[in-house]
Amino acid sequence: MGILEGLEPRPVFHFFEEICRIPHGSGNEAALSDYLKQFAKERGLSCIQDEWNNIIIVKEAAPGYEKEETLILQGHMDMVAVKAPDCGIDMEKEPLRLVVNGDLISAAGTSLGGDDGIAVAYIMALLDSKDIPHPRLEAVLTVGEEVGMDGAREIDLSPLKGRRMLNLDNEEEGVLLTSCAGGCRAECRLPVDWEKRSGVVLHIRLEGLQGGHSGAEIIKEGGNSNCLMGRVLDALLAETSVSFISLEGGLADNAIPRQTDARVIISVEEKEKGLAVLGGMEEKLQRELAVKDPGFRITVTEEGERTEDCLQEKCMQKAVCCLLSMPNGIQAMSADVKGLVETSLNLGMLELSKECLRLTYAVRSSLESGKKAVCRKLAAISALAGAKVEIRGDYPGWAYRQDSPLRDKMIRVYEKMYGEKPRVEAIHAGLECGLFSGKLPDLDCISYGPDMKGIHTTEEVLSIASVKRVWEYLLEVLR
Repeated sequence: MGILEGLEPRPVFHFFEEICRIPHGSGNEAALSDYLKQFAKERGLSCIQDEWNNIIIVKEAAPGYEKEETLILQGHMDMVAVKAPDCGIDMEKEPLRLVVNGDLISAAGTSLGGDDGIAVAYIMALLDSKDIPHPRLEAVLTVGEEVGMDGAREIDLSPLKGRRMLNLDNEEEGVLLTSCAGGCRAECRLPVDWEKRSGVVLHIRLEGLQGGHSGAEIIKEGGNSNCLMGRVLDALLAETSVSFISLEGGLADNAIPRQTDARVIISVEEKEKGLAVLGGMEEKLQRELAVKDPGFRITVTEEGERTEDCLQEKCMQKAVCCLLSMPNGIQAMSADVKGLVETSLNLGMLELSKECLRLTYAVRSSLESGKKAVCRKLAAISALAGAKVEIRGDYPGWAYRQDSPLRDKMIRVYEKMYGEKPRVEAIHAGLECGLFSGKLPDLDCISYGPDMKGIHTTEEVLSIASVKRVWEYLLEVLR
């Protein structure tokens, strides 16, 4: 018996649990794509699987709906696969371990992948049904959304007849999303050189931050463990002759990092001074983050005396300068929409290899010029330190459409069902709707979905009751 057995709507939760049994982190979607292809074959549905593993499945209209306009149903297969430091699950090979606690579904020790597994589950349930009234449905399920919308960028949409699209990649019930920011990934690489150094090895860990989705949660202006590590290492360099052995933080460019680790080497004579500096920094940062990130802490573990490869001094200085001077967080708020972030960036991943220090950012902006300005700033600061920046995964924003029959219809249905209007909003996070709008002229598109919290983190939860209400709403929209 499945963990979600008996939950309503049964077909949605059945397929969601099936999806959770198949590892599908970004870049690892092939097995889920093959599962969807087999799903379509078993039901006699037309299916296209491209070389990227994107999937298009078509289900013809139910009797009596043949003359209705085709509806595209869209979501993405991949999830941000993150796990707690003490979690032993191999997320590339093992299923998620689902947990039900009251109204909430989560995954033990890992992210849940409700973003966007629940969209895939809704769509599969609709395609599997035999008695739900609906027009012709064209299901488009993409890969690589969380790492730059690669699937949406590469997919050939010419087989589609529809020009109305319901994107199911929203995490707040009762909100119709009608526009979003564009974005890209910016990767800064600072070349490094190494030398031998002897002393006491200290493992420094910054942890206990809230983290979250860099589009939805950036407005909370919580701590970024990668940026904070820059301040901690700067304080150590100012007071001691410490050297850096390793540096690593964050799991995805579009997730605000919650934990960053550094291993440093320090002389026996300076060890106590170094520990005092770290204690002082913990106290200062805890005061700064007392409201936004009350769980923040710095833990230090002594690993004994030995000789290690360490960064040369000039490389350490450049590395810290980059961490301190690179912009991060909100850069501008929208002048048109109150409370909407216009431009931001997030230092999501930090990695020190033998060749370079790599800083990876998710850049977002409602304005193309704002996005380009931030990328240019990153490149200019990097050049001063002798580093280079590469821009990848550039995707356009999704502009608000004044005339939207689909939006009008969904508002009418919502008012009829709930006796109030839904909220119609823009979002700072990126959605695939912008790329689809560029490929399908005159596309009328809305994004909707059930309540989720903590996406892209190990605290991700999905509301069971909300999944049910959104399902009933979708059925009424289709009817």
